[in-house]
Amino acid sequence: MNDNKRYYAGIDIGSVSIKTALISDGQLLASGLIPSGGNYKDAVQKIISTVLAQAGIRFEQISGMVVTGLGAESIPFAARQVSDISCQAMGCQRLFPTARTIIDIGGQFTKAAKITPQGRVADFLMSEKCATGSGRFLQVIARILQVSLDDIGPLSLQSQNPVEFSTNCAVFAESETISRLAEGAVPEDILAGVHRAMASKVSMLVKRLKLAPDVVLTGGGGEDAGLVSAISAALQVKVLVPPKPRITAAYGAACLAAVDHP
Repeated sequence: MNDNKRYYAGIDIGSVSIKTALISDGQLLASGLIPSGGNYKDAVQKIISTVLAQAGIRFEQISGMVVTGLGAESIPFAARQVSDISCQAMGCQRLFPTARTIIDIGGQFTKAAKITPQGRVADFLMSEKCATGSGRFLQVIARILQVSLDDIGPLSLQSQNPVEFSTNCAVFAESETISRLAEGAVPEDILAGVHRAMASKVSMLVKRLKLAPDVVLTGGGGEDAGLVSAISAALQVKVLVPPKPRITAAYGAACLAAVDHP
């Protein structure tokens, strides 16, 4: 182990999951993701221990740490708190230097931001508090269809006749999904319709920002190939997706920690 190396950690404490990234020399060394559960402090301790073990270093070797997300205040370590969209901006800029627009589809909200070439937030919008603008909507539909979340994307891409949803409300869309199933609609067509409905809401949000390419999609939505495809079609641009889209804010937080403690 090179004792001269400096290590930086970023922790993203969300409502659904906690994500951690550990970097050195700007490179991602280790990362982890676990459900948030009912105790943020215990979950953070657990995931930090796991990531440190992956990297083969001790906690005392971390030179700086930044925390973000809804549960940032519950962090059991000394760390600077930064907004999640600022962390997303930094993470996306480091991964995609040409990124100028970010779409973050999380468990509760969808956020969109325009960023500068330096990875700073220039403008920012968030979806209204409605499940159709978040990953929660996909979880609800997956439960109704009895489809694994991992299978949603590939299955929807097989659709030949996407279902048109007549509502943008998650509560009514849930009822409409049940009705369409009773009418004989197949799961892939329903999922493709759901993706189109979500992409329409995302598109309206992004266009209010005056879209600027390149566009990067982060959060759990980035792991859904069907949703990525639907958003690309709605925006009429190629959407870039990080290798680990749910870790981007944690990675950006670690990068900010490195800036704080060079």
